[in-house]
Amino acid sequence: MSNILLVALMVCGGVAVAVQPSINARLAQKVGSYESSMISFAVGTLALLVVVMLTGRGTWRGVTAASWWELTGGLLGAFFVTLTIITVPRLGTAAVMAAIITGQLAAGAFLDHFGLFGLRHMPFTPQRFLGIVLLAAGAALIIRR
Repeated sequence: MSNILLVALMVCGGVAVAVQPSINARLAQKVGSYESSMISFAVGTLALLVVVMLTGRGTWRGVTAASWWELTGGLLGAFFVTLTIITVPRLGTAAVMAAIITGQLAAGAFLDHFGLFGLRHMPFTPQRFLGIVLLAAGAALIIRR
């Protein structure tokens, strides 16, 4: 798969991440915040089950060799989705996305700098620092009412 296609898919993923909290918050008005989060994960789990059954090439046996922390992705996802369901109606989608993206970029730079989780080391440079500062300033402008 080409890098251009991967970037285009990630842009689509970004759109999905921006739209999902608003959809889930709307559902939460009918069923409750935690219930909406659970329903979101249940629907996603069913969709992924279909994808795995049709195209999966991995093995379930590998999960027994996984460290405990390698299994926390779903917990972090549930935390994230639930927080967006609670905050989007109060702060607005743009403000929540601005805060999320700022946190993601700062955490990503930290993870890269230390090469955590076995990923490639990418040093924290002045340019990266400036990028985070500028993004934080942009987020502050969006969040400010």
